[in-house]
Amino acid sequence: MLSRMHILICGGKDCLSSHSKELRDEFHLVLSELNLLDEVRLVMAGCFGLCSQGPIVVMTPGETFYSHVTVADIREICEEHVVKGNIVERLLIKEPIDKAKIKNYSQLKFYDRQRRIALRNCGQINPTDINEYIARDGYLALGKVLSTMSPAEVVAEMKKSGLRGRGGAGFSTGQKWEFAAKSVDDVKYVICNADEGDPGAFMDRSVLEGDPHSVLEAMAICGYGIGSHQGYIYVRAEYPIAVERLNNAIKQARELRLLGKNIFSSGFAFDIELRLGAGAFVCGEETALMASIEGNRGMPRLKPPFPAVKGLWGHPTNVNNVETFANVPAIFLKGADWFKAIGTEKSSGTKVFALGGKIANTGLVEIPMGTTLREVIFDIGGGIPNHRKFKAVQTGGPSGGCITEAALDTPIDFDSLVAMGSMMGSGGMIVMDEDNCMVDVARFYLDFTVDESCGKCTPCREGTRRMLDILNKICAGNGTLEDLDLLESIANMVKDSSLCALGQSAPNPVLSTLTHFRDEYIAHVVDKVCPAGVCSNLTNYTITDKCIGCTKCAKNCPVSAISGTVKQQHVIDLSKCIRCGACKKACPVNAISSKPLPKEENK
Repeated sequence: MLSRMHILICGGKDCLSSHSKELRDEFHLVLSELNLLDEVRLVMAGCFGLCSQGPIVVMTPGETFYSHVTVADIREICEEHVVKGNIVERLLIKEPIDKAKIKNYSQLKFYDRQRRIALRNCGQINPTDINEYIARDGYLALGKVLSTMSPAEVVAEMKKSGLRGRGGAGFSTGQKWEFAAKSVDDVKYVICNADEGDPGAFMDRSVLEGDPHSVLEAMAICGYGIGSHQGYIYVRAEYPIAVERLNNAIKQARELRLLGKNIFSSGFAFDIELRLGAGAFVCGEETALMASIEGNRGMPRLKPPFPAVKGLWGHPTNVNNVETFANVPAIFLKGADWFKAIGTEKSSGTKVFALGGKIANTGLVEIPMGTTLREVIFDIGGGIPNHRKFKAVQTGGPSGGCITEAALDTPIDFDSLVAMGSMMGSGGMIVMDEDNCMVDVARFYLDFTVDESCGKCTPCREGTRRMLDILNKICAGNGTLEDLDLLESIANMVKDSSLCALGQSAPNPVLSTLTHFRDEYIAHVVDKVCPAGVCSNLTNYTITDKCIGCTKCAKNCPVSAISGTVKQQHVIDLSKCIRCGACKKACPVNAISSKPLPKEENK
């Protein structure tokens, strides 16, 4: 029986953590009471992308977008929207700037400037049902390839598309496939790199959770093109939902003989297995990843030989990341010319970014290459909250650099970001406002890479640690101008002499902030102040007249430096204050101001 209405509930990890499963259970209960389960279909979909508005429920037909839905809202949605056809106005999403209510989610500025290829099925289908993937042309590209194209034609089509790897430096996917195809060996492997480790990045996780079959289909196409019969998906164990849905997808594909022997009666055999990683950031590097699959410690190898010649267990291996593979079925279904017409001359197609930080609309965005940073941040992202001023955007995660307001109109592509001292990376995009200290930002990312360095090469192991020591010294108010020169010198040495991309790119946040925000570094080491009021040793905390007297600041102060009565403005005793920032984090109304210490207090 056909359903007259579908209720799509976001099943991405962020919405699941906000109790979207409980929403589904309540919908089922209320619809059952109303005898509507035969008329209405409940779908636990993948990530819709607009994470700041979760939990999200979309009603079709009509594509009505309800945001911040709670269990208490479900009965009203069922009785008003499902039964009577009345939209529940109070739950409609609002634009962050003009606060206009949006009834159809495709009208949102967040979506109307996007073009979804890698994310085409996320939020649209039930990721646990292979039939829904097939209904949206799933596995049609694999059937086309196996029935009408030779392996050489597959590789040629991929080269023609101009698809570049979406996981890092942007190497030509078609060339990678060609190198592996030309390597002579009876055994070859296809690996999907799903070891997504950048802080704040969740693009690959969302594809695996929301559209796992797109990756399986792409890997099989790649296997046919390069002459491989075995694939591995290396996914971090911290992604249990992705692992569960991948295992389910592999099982379903095998049952329908879309994986295994004689796929589409073509004589071609290809199968896929999962390998779980322990969450080491360095295993995002392809040779370290292969070492981990082999049962060894995840450490990079010298190149050449490259994996396409000598990879997993010494055999030719092609490695692409999740987003790269997610584009493949669409390319073969619609043609390389279609894909190449999107984006820029040297960067075809779209790119998925995890947009986060000081931004109104946090979440996943997929934009055509060539879209400007300004469009992403202010049109799609909705701008900076609380009327704060934009300061910088950091792309590429710990491997990227910080980009200033002067470059906001730069079109986003692989080469333009590198020219600005940053990189595309896997697609993290963290927005910062005037309250961010750029010295502290550099310290944050370097602290991450120090922890994640495998320790194999001296420049990375020792150099990143030395840079972090200097940054800690500067943030503590003990830095000197000589430290800035030493910091820059070590950063360039690490960049030029590290073994793998982790070490080679680790200095990027330091070098880019030194270039664009040197005045902040000088303020820390000469004036002994933190202009943004972030570095605690160089900052005073005061309570403003916004205080509502809730007492939360006093309750969270570890040294009892805050006094005041209920519903009255509180006061901080600066002689007791240890400048830990606990009060500012606890304040529900942003009534605590952090200001640079007067210069005389730092003598």
